[in-house]
Amino acid sequence: MSRTLITNARLVNEGAVIEADLLIDGERIAQIGGDISAKPPIDVIDAKGRYLIPGMIDDQVHFREPGLTHKGDLTTESRAAVAGGITSFMDMPNVNPLTTTRAALADKYALAEGRCHGNYAFYLGATNDNLAELAALQPGEACGIKAFMGASTGDLLVDDVNALDAMFREAPVLVVTHCEDSPIIWANEAAAREKYGDAVPMREHPAIRSDESCYKSSTLATGLARKHDARLHVLHLTTAREMELFTPGPHTDKRITAEVCVHHLWFAADDYDALGARIKCNPAIKYDTDRAALHQALANDQLDIIATDHAPHTADEKAAESYFKTPAGLPLVQHAVLSLLEFVREGRYSIEFVVKKTAHAVADVFGVVDRGYLREGYYADLLLVDLDTPTDVRDDNVFYKCGWTPFAGTQFGASIAQTYVNGVCVWRDGAHTDVPIAGKRLEINGAR
Repeated sequence: MSRTLITNARLVNEGAVIEADLLIDGERIAQIGGDISAKPPIDVIDAKGRYLIPGMIDDQVHFREPGLTHKGDLTTESRAAVAGGITSFMDMPNVNPLTTTRAALADKYALAEGRCHGNYAFYLGATNDNLAELAALQPGEACGIKAFMGASTGDLLVDDVNALDAMFREAPVLVVTHCEDSPIIWANEAAAREKYGDAVPMREHPAIRSDESCYKSSTLATGLARKHDARLHVLHLTTAREMELFTPGPHTDKRITAEVCVHHLWFAADDYDALGARIKCNPAIKYDTDRAALHQALANDQLDIIATDHAPHTADEKAAESYFKTPAGLPLVQHAVLSLLEFVREGRYSIEFVVKKTAHAVADVFGVVDRGYLREGYYADLLLVDLDTPTDVRDDNVFYKCGWTPFAGTQFGASIAQTYVNGVCVWRDGAHTDVPIAGKRLEINGAR
């Protein structure tokens, strides 16, 4: 078991920044303190005053495996994630075959073993008719139950009110929801076709995937959760209107929590003219007033978690000739932390706040065991970040299988100097290290 001593670091943890050393022994943090001395053999890293923070735990990714691996897979996308400072991820069930049975869930874990650069957990998907599978789920088998409450396709569209009511009543673990109302979206699509024919401009996306569609579905989800006292986490909120549904305060005091994604904090509707299909996603990137409301709700703790919703498609798929043929989703894991550090550099948020929203809160809400904090005895999932060394983003320096990024042409002011997963340095000074894959299955203690 290797040992690493990181000296002269500024440790960010639980709302404080302290100057200290940190000793990694094997997979875990062995000691935190001033002037730690350790006998060789040991790898000593001088942090030179840079920040040492917990790795981001991304509760919402689509790594496309099994069945959609021309877009991405567990190995390629997790490799991009650790380059960007995401040390753990939770993958969604809309793959092929769908992860809607406990058997399919077990198969997916077997597929992932030994192939993920970061730590991993998977969701069980809800359908209109798999209540028995959901009710039989045991805490730890999945990170949660994922319900597409409208605006999905095939069996993962849960649009039967009785099925939704039963799901919230019987769910033994956390329920997470994608909230958009399909009938409203379908009506908006018809209106757009009538106005534009087949030439619907991409800037119509936030009007088609409207605030009304989001608000109606989020209202239903939060209402059912309160009715049954179920634990609910509402994913990727996008509208100012929805913020009234969520209360400010510590996430540890809530049965209903909510999140925002990095692209909804970064982009707004004015960016469609330049970026077009590259920022088409569901729910849609909305208007500048919505983005401002999301930032405000994040700052006052109505929004508890920041995630990515990483969802790659090939460049050819994104180059489809019409709005309706262009798939929704964008790759994000390599630059999510950097985008948030840009807000820190601008003075919008403190680095302690970003750590709370990307690591502490995720570990608490999902019941991730021994991760998400800089604590003695916890797994050493760590980032050494440099707020003064810039990172240039281009399509040709991403690690995604799809080979492109919506951030192309951006220079972030910060960089990820090192990433550690389970005590192993997997990224250093702009390159992956030549080490065996270090990711492990997350232990989830997420009982209702």
